[in-house]
Amino acid sequence: MATTEFGIVYAVHIITVQFGSVVSKVCECLLRRGPLSSRDISRLAESDINHNKVKDILYLLIQHNCVQAFSVEPPDGSESKAIVQYVVLFNNILHRVRYNKFSRIVNEELGSQCVAVLDGLLGNGRLTLGQLIERDKDSEHTIGSEAIRDSLQRLVAARFVERIPSPEPVLGNKEGPPKKRGAKAATIFKEPESLEERVLEAATPVEAIRFPLIFEQESNISLADDDSNISAGKRKQPDVDSSDQSNEVIWRPNFEEFIRRLRHKACVEIVKDRRDEGCAIVLKAMLEVGRSQEKKVKTDKSVPISMGSIYEEVIKTEAGRTMLQERVEACLEQLSATSSYLPAFVIETDDSYVVDFKSIISVAQKDEIEAVIMRRYGKEAFRMFRYLSQEDRFVETDKKLAVTGTFCPFQLWKVNKLIVSRQMLDEMYHASLNLSLRLTHEVDSEKELLLLPTTKLEGALKERLNKIKAKRMLLSSTRFKLDDAIMLFHDF
Repeated sequence: MATTEFGIVYAVHIITVQFGSVVSKVCECLLRRGPLSSRDISRLAESDINHNKVKDILYLLIQHNCVQAFSVEPPDGSESKAIVQYVVLFNNILHRVRYNKFSRIVNEELGSQCVAVLDGLLGNGRLTLGQLIERDKDSEHTIGSEAIRDSLQRLVAARFVERIPSPEPVLGNKEGPPKKRGAKAATIFKEPESLEERVLEAATPVEAIRFPLIFEQESNISLADDDSNISAGKRKQPDVDSSDQSNEVIWRPNFEEFIRRLRHKACVEIVKDRRDEGCAIVLKAMLEVGRSQEKKVKTDKSVPISMGSIYEEVIKTEAGRTMLQERVEACLEQLSATSSYLPAFVIETDDSYVVDFKSIISVAQKDEIEAVIMRRYGKEAFRMFRYLSQEDRFVETDKKLAVTGTFCPFQLWKVNKLIVSRQMLDEMYHASLNLSLRLTHEVDSEKELLLLPTTKLEGALKERLNKIKAKRMLLSSTRFKLDDAIMLFHDF
């Protein structure tokens, strides 16, 4: 989905808070104008920033995974040289307010030592193993180089950490004869292909290079980085020598995997709310089995999963150990059922079962939209909207017969779900921005009080401090929940 106006303002605010106003000017220039060269940025940014300063800012944003460099192949027969351009990674900027969620996922699955390594990567953007070890030596709660190495290996094996992408991928030239637009094409509103997605796809290495430690464990092969290991359109990576790989490979958080885990968790909660606990356990098992086969986060359907694989995964969990196979089959039948108000969450095909992510997510999106319609426009508007949304087609208003015996013109109505979702998302960006600004204001207005030792506060000052903490907690938790809704419409 294309970036909205308040989405841009919110992203600029996040950068301003974390890196300052000068860096945010460069970021805003890229968000509003699209990919630019460094010289174009220094010319167009609404600030007096010289070219060298712009390059320093771009390096900083690249270090923190907020910007990606790339170039485009010149047209056939052209002797012009490809110019390096920079595209802002809007999604990665939004992920910066989700670091606590990412750390919580790792803590639940891998433990606190892995969280310490992840926090180093989240805070610094990109680090080598050597830099992670040096950072640990300087910390108050050191865990040791062996623990750092082991934790990093476990993070890579779980795909929470990945090798950095190609520094400057080359995109193929897509210029060609314009396609003819017919009447049907003119009436369909479809999202254009995202340049950000094209750049990321070109920059992402193949699996053996992206997660090298995994393949060392599985096949014990050398990861020499020759041309055969690089997919088409990707620039060659530096050689990987297993003897000193730990000192050469640069690592970063794999946001894609974190969003996948959060998406799966949301799907389980939706099914639990709409069906029951047993169905949620079965769905969670299906997601565990099929996760490694998902090629992208926003996949509509999972791979087919056999009944045996599902049951085997179900009984691994504490909640599912008491479930008999007949109970699992009943849950799958329940998940495959449809009704006038609820679609099938699972599709049965040839003795296998497929998770329909799109149907599950759409139910939660519909609930959010209808709740807003009800609060804002009332019960009658809510009923009309729900009817049109369920019909998912053009519905006519009443026809009236004119005196002449001919029909008067009448209108057809349909809910454009893409436009509605975009409007909802823009309003949520706006609300999240306001919450963040209010939180910043509350902290700044009581900065002197917050700096005082709590042991020396008594009476009215202590009560005032408690009120400030309660207010900060309320604002933070509200923004946390609002971000869940943003992910539902933007990331899931």
